Amino acid sequence: MPSAALADQAPPTAQATATQRAAVQVEDLHKSFGNLEVLKGVSLTAKQGDVVAIIGGSGSGKSTMLRCINFLETPSAGKIIIDGEEIEMRADGSPANRRQIERIRTRLAMVFQSFNLWSHRTLLENVIEVPVHVLKQPRAEAIAKARKLLVRVGLADKEEAFPAFLSGGQQQRAAIARALAVDPGVMLFDEPTSALDPELVGEVLTVIRDLAAEGRTMLLVTHEMRFAREVADHVVYLYQGRIEEQGPPAEVFGNPKSERLQQFLKSVS
Repeated sequence: MPSAALADQAPPTAQATATQRAAVQVEDLHKSFGNLEVLKGVSLTAKQGDVVAIIGGSGSGKSTMLRCINFLETPSAGKIIIDGEEIEMRADGSPANRRQIERIRTRLAMVFQSFNLWSHRTLLENVIEVPVHVLKQPRAEAIAKARKLLVRVGLADKEEAFPAFLSGGQQQRAAIARALAVDPGVMLFDEPTSALDPELVGEVLTVIRDLAAEGRTMLLVTHEMRFAREVADHVVYLYQGRIEEQGPPAEVFGNPKSERLQQFLKSVS
């Protein structure tokens, strides 16, 4: 699979552009909450089929970056380009075209660390909610697809269950099925295993590993270093709102150049 690179590096050749179209481009992204500047000019590109692992300590801006890409948070400045389409933003970073945001969100799917399933709906109802009510798919078609997705994540026998009666691992696998139901071009994972008991982590990582093997484009915020090393094409280390170091997993984990990254890897080993 192609590797990700900084958006401000030398432009690719015409042939490379044709075969490695950028799925996500982030250019000089800033985000502040009041006087607190969380992102301080982040730029990266994920090509079609890339798995980009984003690592870093608490408060480094990892989750904020994902939420800005999906416009769950409003960037303060910068550019976000999804599959070649730049998001229209006002001077303060707020979206200028709400319909564009709604349309772009149908190309993105986000899986949260806290599952975010609708507690009053069964798993099947959770999975078909957006396809039926947002994408206007016929209900029978959405149900048939949802059942296939639940089989795929190992939850075929749980379609009528409510989230409260499932383990954390089962809820997260259901959340992944819900994300897949919209046929996203890009999947965003925000520490999908951080809320799980250790014995449940493996079942969720197995599903994500299978998605990576399919060549899906994914941006994955994770604290699972071994998983990132095995699955990612490109690893980005954030420190205090900036990219401190990035590169192929073998280099980032095997030969880290930044002293901060060296210390971080020691702390999580």
